[in-house]
Amino acid sequence: MRYLTFSAPGETAPRLGILEGDRVATLPGTLIDLIRSGGAATGGLKASGYHRIDEIRWHAPIPRPSKNVFCVGRNYLTHIEEGARARGVEVKIPAAPVFFTKAPTAVTGPFDDIPWDRSVTQQVDWEAELGVVIGKTGRNIPKAAALDHVFGYTVINDVTARDVQNRHFQFFKGKTLDGFCPIGPVVVTPDEFGHPHGKHLTLKVNGVFKQNGNTRDMIFAVDAIIASLSHGMTLEAGDIIACGTPDGCGFGRTPPEFLQDGDIMETAIEGIGEMRNRIAAHS
Repeated sequence: MRYLTFSAPGETAPRLGILEGDRVATLPGTLIDLIRSGGAATGGLKASGYHRIDEIRWHAPIPRPSKNVFCVGRNYLTHIEEGARARGVEVKIPAAPVFFTKAPTAVTGPFDDIPWDRSVTQQVDWEAELGVVIGKTGRNIPKAAALDHVFGYTVINDVTARDVQNRHFQFFKGKTLDGFCPIGPVVVTPDEFGHPHGKHLTLKVNGVFKQNGNTRDMIFAVDAIIASLSHGMTLEAGDIIACGTPDGCGFGRTPPEFLQDGDIMETAIEGIGEMRNRIAAHS
């Protein structure tokens, strides 16, 4: 199944839908309701109508997560290497996943503008990432059972204010500005998506490829991330995890590249789809 959250023409309230080719079947409730119900088979849910995808407004699949989005930093060797080059430091591979979070207020839709407050940051960067949506609550989840706790997979762009990140000596503040976490366009269930590794992910800025990676190159795979994150801490149905980004970010380029007003990012993962977000500057 390919779930999405959308608004019908002339409406603002979000609805739950299933993507079926170039149209959307409307379902009752919300995606978070469906996930918390145990991901009940949609055969028991009656569609109340259909809309063409070119007439709807797309929202983040879970527009307002109940808690922060969990993120994994430094999870691709090539990304670690580009960071080390940019900072002139030694390459250090983490022995355990590096976790941080993005606030729910950072979450925005897959085709929404990304607000850029120029009074806050001058170094807005991109990071294409595989997103994981937890479907079954658990604590101390064994690695062997971790993928059984996944409801589905999505695309996340971990938009980052690099200067803010560096100024505060940690990830959170520079990662969590309003609108800095587009998610979507759909959540694909594991039966359709398949194994989460070996998936191609890309990011383009104004039509030019900047990132071109594969999820098989993660240092910590999805099952290891879930096992580590849930060790001593409950992961709940509906929680979202961003699994890290490959190389090609703006800060690691020579010279560094950062997003400007009107730039368009296209973030895609094989088997899920593509987001398209424009940078919208204001002061």
